[in-house]
Amino acid sequence: MSASTEKNTTAQTTLVESRSIDWVPHEERHGKLWHQLPLWFLGNFQYSSVVIGFIGPSMGLSLAWTAVAGALGIIIGTLFMVFHASQGPQMGLPQMIQSRGQFGYRGVVIPLFATFVTYFMFNAVNQVLLGSGFKASFGLNSEVVKVVVAASAGLLAILGHDWVHRMFRIVLAISLPLTLIMTIGIVLGHGGGSAHGHPGGFTIVAFMAQLSAAAAYNITYAPYVSDYSRYLPADTKPSSVFASVFLGATVSAIWLIVLGAWMAVRLGATDGLAGMQTAGNNVFSHLGGAAALFSALALWATMGMNAYGGSLTVLTALASFRPFTPGRRSRIITVVALTLAWYAVGESISAGAVDAVFVSLTIMLYLLVPWTATNLVDYFVVRRGHYAIPEIFNPNGIYGSWAWRGIAAYALGLLAEVPFMVIKGLGPITYVGPAAGALGSVDIAWLVGLIVAGGSYWLFARSLDVSAEVSVASMTRA
Repeated sequence: MSASTEKNTTAQTTLVESRSIDWVPHEERHGKLWHQLPLWFLGNFQYSSVVIGFIGPSMGLSLAWTAVAGALGIIIGTLFMVFHASQGPQMGLPQMIQSRGQFGYRGVVIPLFATFVTYFMFNAVNQVLLGSGFKASFGLNSEVVKVVVAASAGLLAILGHDWVHRMFRIVLAISLPLTLIMTIGIVLGHGGGSAHGHPGGFTIVAFMAQLSAAAAYNITYAPYVSDYSRYLPADTKPSSVFASVFLGATVSAIWLIVLGAWMAVRLGATDGLAGMQTAGNNVFSHLGGAAALFSALALWATMGMNAYGGSLTVLTALASFRPFTPGRRSRIITVVALTLAWYAVGESISAGAVDAVFVSLTIMLYLLVPWTATNLVDYFVVRRGHYAIPEIFNPNGIYGSWAWRGIAAYALGLLAEVPFMVIKGLGPITYVGPAAGALGSVDIAWLVGLIVAGGSYWLFARSLDVSAEVSVASMTRA
C-alpha cells in the first residue's frame, strides 16, 4: 500500500477527525457529492424551521403571505449559501481561512467575530427551543434536556466532519417519511385546526420581517457551508455543488416554514414541537410525537454542526495571532469550551422562542451580509477563484496581515446598515434607525449593507495587481 493510500484510508476510518483548519490534501478528498443534498436538507428539516414560520403570523401576516415571504427569503439566502459552497472543493479550506484572501492574515478576525456570533447565538437559542419544546410536547424537565443536548452536540462536533454527515443521513431517513405522512394528512384535512382562527392579512413590515428572517436563516450557513464541501475532489463541478446544496437547503426549509405558518394560523400553536405533535396525532395516534421527536433530533444534529464550525472559527482567530498548527487536540478543547459557554448563555435567555429566534436571526444577518458580499465579489469577480493556498497560511504573504480593502468594505457595509436597522425584543433594548422609521419600520438594512459592502470592495479592488497574484498562485499551487 502506498503512503498516500495509507494516509487516505486513515483519514476515512479514524473515529475522531484529524484535520482542523488546515488545507485538505487531494488524496484525502473522500467526500461524496450526493452527501451534500441530505446534509443541507436535514440542516433545515428540523424544529427551528417550523418556528421561522411563526414569525409572520405573530405579526398579523396571513398564511398565504407568510408562505410567499418565507419561500422568497429562503431562495435569496440560499443563493448566497451555494456560491460559498462551491469554494470548498476548489480551495480545500474552511471558509473563514479562505477569507484571509480578502481581509488579511490577521484582519480576518473581524468577519470571524461575526461568524462566531452566528454559531454561538444559534446554539444558545436552539438549546432554549429544545428545552421548551420537550417540556411542552413530552413533559420532560427542560433543564435536564438542555444539559443533555448541549453535551451530546459537543460530542458530535468532537467526532467531526464524517460523523456529522453520517448522523444527518440517519436522522433524515427516519424523520422524512414521518413528516411527509403528517403533511399529507394535513393537506387532506386531517390535521385539525380551524380555518376561521386568526387568518391575518398583509403588511409590508410583517412581510419584510418574515422574508428577512428566512433569508438570514440560510445566509447564516454561508460562513461554514464550504467546511462541509472541502473534502470533495477538486474536480467536482461547481454547478453540481450548486444544485445539491440549493435543493437540499431550499426544499426542506420552505416545506417546514409553511407547515409552521399553518400551525400558527390554524392551530394557534406557539411552540413548534407541540404544534407538530398536535397536528400529527390528529392525523393518526402517535404520529405527531414521533415526528416531533425526530425533528428535535435533527435540530440537535445541527447544533453539532454549529459547534464544529464554531471551533474552526475560534482556531482560525487564534492561529492568526499566535503561530501554531491546530490539530485534533486543539479542536476538542475548543469544542468543550464553546459548549460550556453557549450553555451558560442559553440559560440566561428569558425571551419567548419566537422572539429569541427572530432577534438572533436579525442580528446575525446584519453582521454577516457585509462579509458575504465582500467574499463573493472577491472570489467570483476580482480574483475569480485564483488564490495561492500556501500564502493564505503565511502572515507575511501576498494577502497581507491587515488587508484594508476587505476591512473597509465590511465596515462601510455595516455602518450603512445602522440607519436602516430594526431591532426589537432584545431584552430592554429596542432600536429603530432613522431611515427605518421613515420607512414605517420596514427593515431593509441587510439589502443596503449588501450593496454598499459589495460595491465598495469592487471599487477598492480595482487597484489590486491580480495578474501578479495569479502568477504566484500558479507557482505555489498545492
